[in-house]
Amino acid sequence: MKFSDSFFDKIERKTNVGKQTILDLANKLQQSDLKNEQTLREVIKELGALTGKEVSKEKEDKIINAVVNDKVPKDIDKMI
Repeated sequence: MKFSDSFFDKIERKTNVGKQTILDLANKLQQSDLKNEQTLREVIKELGALTGKEVSKEKEDKIINAVVNDKVPKDIDKMI
């Protein structure tokens, strides 16, 4: 999937995370087992640190449940 610069600009405006950081994280995610709870917790913590947002244990559990049970929206552009 190819994303336009405007897509990355939207993300950077909302998160203060640059395009290269996003691409590096995406590459790391492609090589990870996203059905593994520990891997997901590490990714969530890394994203929280990158964006300066604290993710509560409850929200972390909800995210993990959604990912493991394939309840994540497929259209990423609509999430932003």
